[in-house]
Amino acid sequence: MSTLVAESNGSVCSAVSWGISNYPDSAVFGIDPERLSVLREVTEDDPSGRFADLLDSVDVMTETDIADLDGNRASRMENRYVALDDKVGWVTRNRKVAMPDERATSAERVIALETALTGFAERKTDTVVTPSVGLTFDSIIEAYDFYNLYSWETGFGIRYAKSRTNVKGTRCMQEFVCCCSGKPKEPNSTSSRCQCQAMIRLLRTDDDGWYINEFRSSHNHQMLNTCAEKLHFPSHRHIDKYTRELVSQLRENNVNLSKVYSTLATFFGRVENVPFTKRCLRTLCGKLSREQADDDVRKTMAIFSEMKVQDSEFSYNVQVDDESRIRTLMWTNGRSKKQYHHFGDVVTFDTTYKTNLYDMPFGIFVGVNNHFQSVLYAGVLMRDETVDTFKWIFDEFVKMMGGKRPITILTDQARAMEVAIEDVYPDATQRWCKWHILKKAKESLGSNYTKKSDFRAEFHKLVHEMLTIEEFEDRWAALLEKYSLTKNTHLTQIYETRQKWAKPYFAGKFCARQTSTGRSESANHMLKQYVPPSCSMNLFVKQYNKLQFDREQEEGFQEKRTRLSGAVLKVNTPLEMHASKVYTRKMFEIFGGILYESGSYDVEEIIPKQKYIVTHVKAEKREKWFKCRYEVNVSDNLGYFSCICGLFEHMGMVCCHSLQVSEVAMPRVGGFGLTSDI
Repeated sequence: MSTLVAESNGSVCSAVSWGISNYPDSAVFGIDPERLSVLREVTEDDPSGRFADLLDSVDVMTETDIADLDGNRASRMENRYVALDDKVGWVTRNRKVAMPDERATSAERVIALETALTGFAERKTDTVVTPSVGLTFDSIIEAYDFYNLYSWETGFGIRYAKSRTNVKGTRCMQEFVCCCSGKPKEPNSTSSRCQCQAMIRLLRTDDDGWYINEFRSSHNHQMLNTCAEKLHFPSHRHIDKYTRELVSQLRENNVNLSKVYSTLATFFGRVENVPFTKRCLRTLCGKLSREQADDDVRKTMAIFSEMKVQDSEFSYNVQVDDESRIRTLMWTNGRSKKQYHHFGDVVTFDTTYKTNLYDMPFGIFVGVNNHFQSVLYAGVLMRDETVDTFKWIFDEFVKMMGGKRPITILTDQARAMEVAIEDVYPDATQRWCKWHILKKAKESLGSNYTKKSDFRAEFHKLVHEMLTIEEFEDRWAALLEKYSLTKNTHLTQIYETRQKWAKPYFAGKFCARQTSTGRSESANHMLKQYVPPSCSMNLFVKQYNKLQFDREQEEGFQEKRTRLSGAVLKVNTPLEMHASKVYTRKMFEIFGGILYESGSYDVEEIIPKQKYIVTHVKAEKREKWFKCRYEVNVSDNLGYFSCICGLFEHMGMVCCHSLQVSEVAMPRVGGFGLTSDI
């Protein structure tokens, strides 16, 4: 079928289209008699009759004066493209057939950019890369990059504009325009659009490529000159897939935006070489976060399924509401279960961490192992902190851990949690983490509780070092009187609840020394290093697993140290030698400090082999509230020593008072009830 040339906005159109509405109102057809006869034959196959209407309008036009028509056409076609031949352009062939989006590359064909670069020395323009009518490209992307390079040299940005597709869905025309093209959406706005006419139009070639059909170079606005200015055009912000992946990994590991940009500057040599702005990076990070949150529940379940394949002991459980939405999600792995079996007598549970996309409190069960390290037993995300939710959590935790209940559980001051523990763990001792007490003291005492204040140092000493109730009571009264805080509301409130958190009131309760070491604080601090703010559920789980893996590595180091490294003896007594064989290296270091401190006490035998009084040798130099006399009772034929300080019952470590008594009661005997099972 012969083709007709329709000059409308520079487009080459086919007269065989049935959709007259596709033609612009300004289209004028000039058709010779030979082609007109062919069209009349086609009209008979048009059931709609619309093509006949078009043909009537063509007949009228063919009866007009040919000279006037040619003159009008010439004036309208100024600065517009006239088809080079019948083999290029948006012709009938391209309208009816499906074509690939790009043509196959050829080693023999020189691309437009190569031509521009090789002709750099002989160029007659100010720019190295300059578009021109007839320039061909293999693909739309190649043409876009070429025009974008030109826009960078010139000082403007570009964007995709109008495009056309044929009946087969193949794109046959594409325009790229200046960023300032078009009108502002609202008058009197900050929009940079000023109806700039600069653009290029691409049409298809007969070999499935693209060529420039029209090029307009003039702008009606100022050009930008500096790199810092040009980088703010969207077309000049180049973030390749490798850089994007690096940014994604850094953000997942909670690296802040400034550090990410500095890291990228190192990769690119210097900050000036980074091909995008920090503002663009911020936009990318937001997009990555949204992508991470898409289909969040499915991704989370996929992670759990993968973990189950890798660890047959891994388990998780989900509590849903009436609308089948996640209410509580809890998980643990096989290693955590084994650690709980050995060290799960004391557990810390804290829910103060809320850094996730849904603002869901995150609860974490933390213990302490034989290296005096924090152990993560299980993690739980919950929607609310009601009594029913906590009951489900504590009951599910025991089920996951094989039915073993903790002896002591340390929590925050939530009343709902306290009620749930009384119901689920009726025989367990519940206490408050001192970390929460100290945290609220900082919020309530203001300038009295700064890092360098004397009150803070003395208050911490009171909280951490008091061994007996008598010491605590005397020191508390003296401290408040010294700093005129006897009427402070917060201190009065925490004093009234001292049985829940003060160390001396834990006498006889095994806590593995967790009350004074802030396991809850440590777990929160570690999580903040791994989990980015407002992260999705699946990312939270992944980062939690990384934290758990790192804790296992630290434990592995201490295991290796205990098995292969020698112990450094300080006094070289049989008792110390025995302790070096039964304690891990970390616990032996703690024992060494206690053994050294025992030398500061004198022993007075009250009842031979049964009762002793231990007195500090410098009692007159100690503060008046400091207890200097301790009673140590011996039983089981010198096999068991019990001191009123309660350290052994509290953390499983012999106190300095009992050690000194053992040296008197059992001279040169290696140990007093210590066995290789400790």
